[in-house]
Amino acid sequence: MRIRATIAVPAASAAVAALLLTAPQSQAAAGPDRPARCAEKSLALRAKAVPGHPTVLRVGVTNRGTRACVVDRVPTVTFGDLDGAALPVPEGGTGTYRLAAGGTAHADVRTIADPADPEARRVDAVTVAASAAHGGRSFTAGQLGTGRRVLVWEPVTTWWQKSAAAADRAIGLS
Repeated sequence: MRIRATIAVPAASAAVAALLLTAPQSQAAAGPDRPARCAEKSLALRAKAVPGHPTVLRVGVTNRGTRACVVDRVPTVTFGDLDGAALPVPEGGTGTYRLAAGGTAHADVRTIADPADPEARRVDAVTVAASAAHGGRSFTAGQLGTGRRVLVWEPVTTWWQKSAAAADRAIGLS
């Protein structure tokens, strides 16, 4: 997998998340219009290959909590033991996304543009996190429906979207 600036976005997101997590509660959630960061234990993550498009994964996060909270604007998606993460499309993925109590957000991840690319790497699992400060959840290639391995080269991910159809449009599926 080509690295390029893949470290910069997750590192910046992690730094911002670390600052928010270490701030006193009164600063971390300033008023009713600014919900606190979502606790990882209150989130349910899922991922699956798009039928007919094994190089595109649909990921989702649901807030199982009783209050609105925020996650990073872009999911953090990493691939097996490879360095780096999927880059956001469009660029500028820093910021937050508000999840209502019981609300779900959707994103698509393109793992590789051309499966015949000789540069392709193969991994056994993909890890998805709603925020860079979270450990996330790992999904095996079998769980994802991509076969025995996931092909990876210059992966990209959409920002969180309100629907799976919007995520599909953002990655160019529809």
